[in-house]
Amino acid sequence: MSAEATNPATPGPVTPTGAGPAAPTAPRRRARPRIDLRRLGRAALLGSASRDRLPDAISHVAEAHRAHYPDADLEPLRRAYVLAESSHRGQMRKSGEPYITHPLAVTLILAELGAETTTLTASLLHDTVEDTEVTLEQVRDQFGEEVRYLVDGVTKLEKVDYGAAAEPETFRKMLVATGSDVRVMSIKLADRLHNMRTLGVMRPEKQARIAKVTRDVLIPLAERLGVQALKTELEDLVFAILHPEEYQHTRELIVDNAARSDDPLAEIADEVRGVLREADIQAEVLIRPRHFVSVHRVSRKRRRLRGADFGRLLVLVNEDADCYAVLGELHTCMTPVVSEFKDFIAVPKFNLYQSLHTAVARGDGQVAEVLIRTHQMHKVAEAGVVALGNPYAPPSEEQSVSDGERVDPTRPGWLSRLLDWQEAAPDPDTFWSTLREDLAQDREITVFRPDGGTLGLPEGATCVDAAYAQYGEDAHACIGARVNGRLATLSTVLRDGDTVQLLMGQDPASEPSREWLEHAHTPAARIAIQRWLATHPVSGENEGEGDGEADRRTGAGTGADDGPRAGARRAHTAPGSAADAGAGAGGARTTPGAPGGPTATGAEGSPGSRSAATAVVDRPGATVRLAGCCTPVPPDEVTGFPVRGGTVTVHRVGCAGVERMKSAGRAEVGVRWGDTTECRVTLVAESFGRPHLLADLTEAIALEGAEIVSATVEPPSQQRVRHTYTLQLPDAAHLPALMRAMRNVPGVYDVSRAQHHAPAT
Repeated sequence: MSAEATNPATPGPVTPTGAGPAAPTAPRRRARPRIDLRRLGRAALLGSASRDRLPDAISHVAEAHRAHYPDADLEPLRRAYVLAESSHRGQMRKSGEPYITHPLAVTLILAELGAETTTLTASLLHDTVEDTEVTLEQVRDQFGEEVRYLVDGVTKLEKVDYGAAAEPETFRKMLVATGSDVRVMSIKLADRLHNMRTLGVMRPEKQARIAKVTRDVLIPLAERLGVQALKTELEDLVFAILHPEEYQHTRELIVDNAARSDDPLAEIADEVRGVLREADIQAEVLIRPRHFVSVHRVSRKRRRLRGADFGRLLVLVNEDADCYAVLGELHTCMTPVVSEFKDFIAVPKFNLYQSLHTAVARGDGQVAEVLIRTHQMHKVAEAGVVALGNPYAPPSEEQSVSDGERVDPTRPGWLSRLLDWQEAAPDPDTFWSTLREDLAQDREITVFRPDGGTLGLPEGATCVDAAYAQYGEDAHACIGARVNGRLATLSTVLRDGDTVQLLMGQDPASEPSREWLEHAHTPAARIAIQRWLATHPVSGENEGEGDGEADRRTGAGTGADDGPRAGARRAHTAPGSAADAGAGAGGARTTPGAPGGPTATGAEGSPGSRSAATAVVDRPGATVRLAGCCTPVPPDEVTGFPVRGGTVTVHRVGCAGVERMKSAGRAEVGVRWGDTTECRVTLVAESFGRPHLLADLTEAIALEGAEIVSATVEPPSQQRVRHTYTLQLPDAAHLPALMRAMRNVPGVYDVSRAQHHAPAT
């Protein structure tokens, strides 16, 4: 409703020239296709003040509507206007104007954006149910269920106290009221724009309150819905109210630039036209003056503004392929600023925006930004979801399922996700805080999945965000990721264009870590994690306390559940220590003078130990020692080197120590394995942290018949866990199978033999 509306003819701080903040650029208006939303006024809407001329006001709406829909049936609009005018008759705005001027103005805004007939019909009636005797049943009987639904949605929105818009539950109800049909929000945004245009005679404190809500809630929503024409004008109006001094300074900059005798942007535009003419590319080259907020941002960024900074060039073509042809000609025949290039055609923005962005430079240092798009892309860029037509018409080929997200004008991807968030959020405060963070994001990146699909994420998003964007709550089972083919932690910050492969565990009991919240930036991720944590409270009595809880969260803990895994978990307490694991097989017992030559056993003598694999060297009387740097075991290919004291050390052939020995001039000694029986070996498992990982690993080891002599788990680092196991194998030939079994445990990405970098002797 327009209870806040005042006289549109009263300038105030918002409309200093009667034409809105962009008035200094008015002479160029006809040269650009930006939708002009500032030409409304009582004379334009009502013609003469005579009561019998009031229906003429519909002619302006009809003209704008027929520009987008030449064959549109105008009868619903005529009937809606008659009902609205008769219902609001006698009601006046605060300025003394007939109230009907407000719904007419809102409807004309939407008509110029390209809204279809049903939306315009509902727009004319949007205040009737709340402010007059008209009922929803009457609306349905005269105009159908679709119009009734839209009017009802807008009526519910009007009951939201925008003065308390920061109240979480209030805003949540607002989204529930609008989310099922985006056209409700379109009408509300147009309603707010008209009221903002006519805010000038209100008390300054009331202007500021309404402007702040518009800035914090409605402008970001307009951005998300792609309605740039509404967003940019709302930004300028808010700018004038909340920052009047900076607004006035920016206005002076624009006026001074308009008074210049030269126009660098126009000169560059002529040069671009010449280049495209020579290339025989049909294109329309236009100048788009920047709106006030845009000029202000550029001035803060560059300090000193040049003539070309006050606008951008817009090149409109007929086909997608022509966009790239234009880009190629500009980059070939002019000097491109490569860092400014962005391709939003191949990868559209979340709000359906498509365009090629680039910049070209002149010899005098003037740089002109260039936007290249088709006429249809331009329509969507200006009007967003409003320009997509009747959402209930049969879907076109473009409105098909893509990457699991509906291209649906009633519920575009972002709004659809928004509804899911509000349903999933454990409480209104969680929903509100995450939504505010999302609305504050003004930049988006696109990352690619291995199957070629894409994920749109806010700048600064991590692998945690990518997991929940792709899998929803199934992402609780995510254990790691590969970014551009390299293993990465879930906390890794993603960059535009990265390829992300998410690694999922198979354990249905997988659960997210509380630490993930530190790396989750999207509402989808934060709400899903918080919802899980809220329904699974940590209890020291049943889930461990202190360090035990931290271990459980990172996958290093042992837990206390019974069953097959319990025995495997108890293997963690087998004899041995970190020192044992570090020593590995390097502490092998030597046996000089054994039959067939000196031998080295692969295990220390310990209670209950059996005979071990032996290495036999071709040097009588020598003492044999298995090298600790590579811990050789059968069936490794091995070689030996004599060292001080008549000892021969046995190394794996691929050991780095072998190269050092050879380069030092040490002579090799032939080595072969004796009887292949038991052996002791130290293995290192690299994994992503997850619950029950230690239990799964030890169970896999036990199933292969290996005995854990000692095990250490290093503190998690970047959600990665390093396990070191010293194992006794009944047969060294089983080592490859054991390592394969350990690698097959979900979350384990590598298992290797321990390498100890001991100095050469």
